Amino acid sequence: MMCHLTQYLTVNRCVPPARPPPRPSPVCCGASPASLAGPAAPSCTAPPAPPRPAVRMTRSKTFQAYLPSCHRTYSCIHCRAHLANHDELISKSFQGSQGRAYLFNSVVNVGCGPAEERVLLTGLHAVADIYCENCKTTLGWKYEHAFESSQKYKEGKFIIELAHMIKDNGWD
Repeated sequence: MMCHLTQYLTVNRCVPPARPPPRPSPVCCGASPASLAGPAAPSCTAPPAPPRPAVRMTRSKTFQAYLPSCHRTYSCIHCRAHLANHDELISKSFQGSQGRAYLFNSVVNVGCGPAEERVLLTGLHAVADIYCENCKTTLGWKYEHAFESSQKYKEGKFIIELAHMIKDNGWD
């Protein structure tokens, strides 16, 4: 056995490294492996990818955005995630599928589903359901497109039903 190891070291004239060197990437700078084999291989100036974390990251229950505590806010009734600032309220006279609803200019901590055409009380609209990012409860919808010119002001605005939100901070 000792003879074979001596022969290996003599023939290769080097001591095997303690740790193997990193393998070269088969694809460099977007080039295919076939194009790297030829003499005109592209030069790789892209930095190496950062190492992956050893610990698996889990999604936490923190909210994506917190509204200032000095303002009156609306929150999800199910998980208390902030949804909107009172200053963003446009109208309180809307009707949702489960009762009264408010129209907001902008909202936070809300995800948006795919848009679909629906006939609502005010005509045909393209809307996308919105849901709380924290607890995934459907809250209302976002107006993506209004087909009637009198309803164009709703485009890009959000409906949140009162059944899914509560008032927070400074409503004395």
